[in-house]
Amino acid sequence: MLQPVIMAGGSGSRLWPLSRQLNPKQFLPLADQQLTMLQATIGRLRGLSCAQPLLICNEQHRFMAATQLEQLGMDDTRIILEPCGRNTAPAIALAAIKLATAGQDPLLLILAADHRIADVAAFHDSIQAAIPLAEAGKLVTFGIVPTSAETGYGYIQQGQRLSERAYAVNRFVEKPDADTAHAYVESGEYFWNSGMFLFRASRYLEELAEHRPDILTACREAALGKAYDMLFTRVDAEAFAACPDESIDYAVMENTADAVVVGLDAGWSDIGSWSALWDISDKDAAGNAVQGDVLAHESRNTLIRADHRLVATLGVDDLIIVETKDAVLVAHRDRVQDVKALVEKLKTTGRQEHISHREVYRPWGVYDSIDHGHRYQVKHITVKPGAKLSLQMHHHRAEHWIVVCGTAKVTNGDKTYLVTENQSSYIPIGQVHTLENPGVIDLQLIEVQSGSYLGEDDIVRFEDRYGRVEKAPATTKA
Repeated sequence: MLQPVIMAGGSGSRLWPLSRQLNPKQFLPLADQQLTMLQATIGRLRGLSCAQPLLICNEQHRFMAATQLEQLGMDDTRIILEPCGRNTAPAIALAAIKLATAGQDPLLLILAADHRIADVAAFHDSIQAAIPLAEAGKLVTFGIVPTSAETGYGYIQQGQRLSERAYAVNRFVEKPDADTAHAYVESGEYFWNSGMFLFRASRYLEELAEHRPDILTACREAALGKAYDMLFTRVDAEAFAACPDESIDYAVMENTADAVVVGLDAGWSDIGSWSALWDISDKDAAGNAVQGDVLAHESRNTLIRADHRLVATLGVDDLIIVETKDAVLVAHRDRVQDVKALVEKLKTTGRQEHISHREVYRPWGVYDSIDHGHRYQVKHITVKPGAKLSLQMHHHRAEHWIVVCGTAKVTNGDKTYLVTENQSSYIPIGQVHTLENPGVIDLQLIEVQSGSYLGEDDIVRFEDRYGRVEKAPATTKA
């Protein structure tokens, strides 16, 4: 039986302002309006004989990942948390070590959480073609049959034919320039490098031990310090931080003598840029891909995404226009690879729009920072039924809660009481407090903060059902 391992790390900065550090593209509905990219990745496993997926994601995305799995009815799926990003070779090692510790040695189907595959049947066919090779000890990578001379992908050159659809890997090559990419495609000898793999867990660990024992040692030390917290497996943060940052391509696949590539022609895209999303989107007669409240007049070949207000265009061609609550991107379609430079500029100038949206998701619900000024901040807070914020206090701010929908159970110092619609509660500076939704519908309230310092690090947690009580000061709201 296959063991899917879904890697859900990464920031997707080229899809800013929609994709952000705390809400990257794998957790967004991009190619599908109903499912996020992570959920779509899990969905296309349906029909394969495989175990429940094992998810690997960054610590700061843990509750978002758990919520999206819960929405699929997978509320008992185990999630391995990376305390920091160390690339794909260590991430896969953590999964293989976890399974080996449990006495298991399955075939690992390594998938990225942020790919789009249009033809699921063809995807399954390629996996079935790869299984006998992986069972024979080969390390299989899936090569995408190229449809154009792309410069944004790495390439794999096929070697000796091993079966109808499989070849020994001759070499991996980096992202080429346009002329080289054209030559690769014309030769018929090259695939795009998809970053998807199939191999037995023990074979991967053997190859890692031979070619990068430093990575394997660091991951084993990190796994020794593992702890279980709700659905999450936490590894030792210090040991994992000492692990080299390396991809599986560099660490293993370029060094092993057993690398095999199986062709995949299934409408694949990694949606690595806004132009890639325009390519795969449905378009009107003028070539415009639109979503949301959009009025396009005499505009052509443009992607327009309006999430919260009307966006109108007039006489524009070949643009990317993306509107969110706190940022708008306007870029030419042939410059979208440079969006990452805008994100770097946001970082260097000390702005926050690359980190999170106005709406920030938490294990208990979501809050939207709707206004702020000198010594005040206003948030719209939604608390899910049965959910509860941590028991906490603030040194520098007071809070005033006004319930607009539902019922709140408020603990304010040594008093606990209910607050219903059109009622409010005041939390003084330094007062220990918490908030709970005891009802069966979402609790919605307006929070007005006031004080000399309103930073999200002004919080001391005493109790938290989501395991967020830490020795160091917390850095997130509630």
